[in-house]
Amino acid sequence: MAKELPITETLLSRHNLTKDEYDRILLILGRVPNLTELGIFSVMWSEHCSYKSSRVHLKRLPTEGPFVLQGPGENAGIIDIGDGYAVAFKIESHNHPSFVEPYQGAATGVGGILRDIFTMGARPIAAMNSLRFGSLTNPKNRQIMEGVVAGIAGYGNCFGVPTIGGEVNFGDCYSQNPLVNAFALGIFKKDQIFYGKASGIGNPVIYVGSKTGRDGIHGATMASAEFDEGSEAKRPNVQVGDPFLEKLLLEACLEAMKTGAVVGIQDMGAAGLTCSTCEMGGRASTGIEIDLYKVPQREEGMSSYEIMLSESQERMLLVAEKGREEDIFRIFRKWEIDAVTIGKVTNDGVLRILDRGETVAEIPNRALTDDAPIYKRPIAMPSRIPERIESTDIDPLYQDWGELLEHFLASPDLASKEWIYYQYDHMVRTNTIQKPGADAAVIRIKNTEKALAMTLDGNGRYCENSPRRGAQLAVAESCRNLVCSGARPMAATNCLNFGNPEKPEIMWQFSEVIDGLAEACRAMGTPITGGNVSFYNETLGEGIYPTPVIGMVGLIEPLTKIRSSWFVNEGNQLVLLGPIVGISGDYSNALRSSLKHLTFRERIPADLYTSWVKNLPCPPIDLAIESRVQKTCLEGIDDGVIISAHDCSDGGLAVAVAEMAFSTSKGPSLGVSISLPESLDVGECLFGEYPSRILVTVDRQRVSDLMAIADFQNVEVTLLGEVFGDKLLIKQGKSVVLERSINSLKKAWTNCLEELFDVSV
Repeated sequence: MAKELPITETLLSRHNLTKDEYDRILLILGRVPNLTELGIFSVMWSEHCSYKSSRVHLKRLPTEGPFVLQGPGENAGIIDIGDGYAVAFKIESHNHPSFVEPYQGAATGVGGILRDIFTMGARPIAAMNSLRFGSLTNPKNRQIMEGVVAGIAGYGNCFGVPTIGGEVNFGDCYSQNPLVNAFALGIFKKDQIFYGKASGIGNPVIYVGSKTGRDGIHGATMASAEFDEGSEAKRPNVQVGDPFLEKLLLEACLEAMKTGAVVGIQDMGAAGLTCSTCEMGGRASTGIEIDLYKVPQREEGMSSYEIMLSESQERMLLVAEKGREEDIFRIFRKWEIDAVTIGKVTNDGVLRILDRGETVAEIPNRALTDDAPIYKRPIAMPSRIPERIESTDIDPLYQDWGELLEHFLASPDLASKEWIYYQYDHMVRTNTIQKPGADAAVIRIKNTEKALAMTLDGNGRYCENSPRRGAQLAVAESCRNLVCSGARPMAATNCLNFGNPEKPEIMWQFSEVIDGLAEACRAMGTPITGGNVSFYNETLGEGIYPTPVIGMVGLIEPLTKIRSSWFVNEGNQLVLLGPIVGISGDYSNALRSSLKHLTFRERIPADLYTSWVKNLPCPPIDLAIESRVQKTCLEGIDDGVIISAHDCSDGGLAVAVAEMAFSTSKGPSLGVSISLPESLDVGECLFGEYPSRILVTVDRQRVSDLMAIADFQNVEVTLLGEVFGDKLLIKQGKSVVLERSINSLKKAWTNCLEELFDVSV
């Protein structure tokens, strides 16, 4: 055993360990830990790895369902999509590294989530991302965003996986706390699933992939603390990725799995070699013994502490069947990748680390995994909930609805994200059917009549006002987006981004979000198969909005049921499924008051939309109505009645209609003429962000068929107008309330990010 060292408060603080946690370590070991052991405990007991503040709440989420083959606890969740096929998918955060080093932070986030997929035996076929940045009027935020987008593009494009969609939003609270949530999905036969278990006493433990360096040391610990003035100096904590090597690693791992010699496999992600060894042993109730002298290293003089805590990328840990090592080595030699036996599976449940035969660390696996600390943190409702704005009438002077719509479409939150996703190769592997920009991305499964629809959705500003309701809205919108593409929602993954869990009001937000997710997922029939919790998204005490991001997967079968989000043919009828205005007057009152203060005589700021909605209360949602609206849409698609469909959400009805008019192709767009019911307030109709609404287009001859389906589901339907021409024309009675050319609206929508970044798509 290595020489003991004095444990000081400063040393514990550097490792983000509390005095109580250190006392617990002493009790487990029965002695003072050495530095390597202290480092191992610090990363495995970090918030990022142990989920010590969230586990008690995550248990309330539904995790089982008719399609679920693997729920939380493995590298990725798995669902059964029929005909012998299974899908592995997951979302993970890489928030802290992306602030410190935007390009590499985002790039290695993509690399890590891809490894989570192929370590299950699945070939990655699609990637997505959910991003949050501060206001783009700040040059620093633009720099972070440029770096993050370039990192995602650089890694995904080089690896050869299509990045086919996602979401991007902005808010001041994300200025020094960007969120970079990476999602990936892979496909395989359901009898070819691999797990991260170190089974079989005496089986060899094999290290494969990149050599170990000093990059990323204590990355998991960095992700488990707030940022301060010195955070940008933590660049050594950010890993450096190599997408070309990862591509080779993917092919070698999948080929090795086909030999039958691989017993278990795990990605060396957060906490590197430490996490992969103790978690594989923990899942199988076995021990693992490794010798660090055998670990491939790219730097000289690395200590056992550095090797165990390094988060160098593109590395995997395999457990092979004893006697079949050469079957593994032969494959990795062919792909010119290191593959070395560094240890063996033992029967004592202990993680034992040797260096040239000398024991340098010895810790029970369960102490690092299942028996890691679990905290039931104090919970308290915030003393100040964002105030609701009192109702007031709208001054007629400010009712230029066309100008308001143009300014909304030109705001970063609502504007076209083509500048971002056109940097991504979304057509590689030629499976992409629905490109970025639609409600959901759609990718075909070759040699079948199946396609998968995927979406990412989250709304931090609603969760700031009402965490539980905001979480329900996020789940509902995710399902709605899938339904609009023709897919039946099957299951979800989540990335839960929050501030400091040691603050009772943050834990209140977290607990409320969990309950909201649980209620909505049960109502929609979409269990959670896994995900990620990212706490400590705070800088100098200022935290982000509570931002749960929902990644959801649905199945389309056959391919003829795929639907786009845009107008298709002139003469089609535009119909709204669901209530044209909300079920509560509170939201419309806030809308009226906000509009009262808009002044069109002066130039409206580019971030008008964000500032306009930031104080609006979260709209209520009736999950039963939501479910019926979605069933109506799916049945209309199944029967061939619905031609196209679009979720009506951010920006309200006017923005959704405009988006349907903007074809993603470079060809001409289609206009529409709409008549609003005379009894309703124009502002509520056009810009109220009420849930449970889907805009659909239908052939004139089949409107009655849609009405019959909606009547059976007890869903409200409004016939709005007809697709034709090149204008958005909205009337109420004989009065024209909005008239704009589609080209002028589209120009405002597409120019926003191009002008901010001085580029053109």
